[in-house]
Amino acid sequence: MANEQTTLQLAELHNELIAKFFHGLSNPARFKIALSLLQSEKNVSELMNELGMKQSQISNQLACLKWCGYVSTRQDGKFVYYRITDERVRTIIQLAREVVADNAEQINCCTRI
Repeated sequence: MANEQTTLQLAELHNELIAKFFHGLSNPARFKIALSLLQSEKNVSELMNELGMKQSQISNQLACLKWCGYVSTRQDGKFVYYRITDERVRTIIQLAREVVADNAEQINCCTRI
């Protein structure tokens, strides 16, 4: 019984972590940054120019993305460049785009999300 309960607790924790993973991309600013970084690595100034966002907002969202393992950095002189850490993020986003394309009307009308 105790072993079964532990297994259920681990499964629940695993499910919570997966939900948290998707939550990391649910913020529109983080999602835009991730999309941009899928094209190429960039520094904060480049992201500001491309996305029209404030430096503080980009830095804050990059800190979150870095902390959770979505992006990694490299230093080049005084600049820090950000890039997507795991290329599987590209696949996840592409799959999400396909699902959204197939269900756009229903998703748009959903009042529960």
